[in-house]
Amino acid sequence: MSQVTTVSSPSPIRSRGRIVARWMVSFIGFPLGGLAALIVTEPVNNAGNAVAGGLITGAVLGAVQAWALRFDRHQLMAWTLATAVGLAAGLALGASLVGFRTSIGDLAMQGAVTGAFVGLAQALLLRRRTGPVAFVWPAYLAGAWAIGWVVTTAGGIAVEKQFTTFGAYGAVTVALLTSVLPLFLSSRPIRTEKSST
Repeated sequence: MSQVTTVSSPSPIRSRGRIVARWMVSFIGFPLGGLAALIVTEPVNNAGNAVAGGLITGAVLGAVQAWALRFDRHQLMAWTLATAVGLAAGLALGASLVGFRTSIGDLAMQGAVTGAFVGLAQALLLRRRTGPVAFVWPAYLAGAWAIGWVVTTAGGIAVEKQFTTFGAYGAVTVALLTSVLPLFLSSRPIRTEKSST
């Protein structure tokens, strides 16, 4: 008499938990990117420094996020580049709009602009998988990044040193808020090109 062995698949709750846990690790991209920018560039006190620091921070952040999203090498490179360009442009514009000031309101505005630019750059890649819903991402990320700066400032971080990104408090907050992205992507099949033969 033969026995039938059944293999149980992970429960949806456990699978979602793993997806969120992996994404939460990506919070480290914010402080690592900020530290790299701090070592290589000057504080964000002019547009040139904002662009340089934003490129470095965005490249580190984008690479860590791409890892968390389990992207292949091509997707990793595209996501890293998009995040770097978006952060550089957004930080330069956002910081310039507030005159490079670091009050909680100024940093919230700077964060909103930066997040919107990062979100737009990433949305251009996401739309191939998600369709038009990708363009909700810039507005959502604008809000999340504004909150990240508010949390960081309220947490007593020395924001007057004009960092390229928020500290660990803000990074964890933003990672949690943006965990909707990997959850959403996990529910969307990857589109493949069909041959016309």
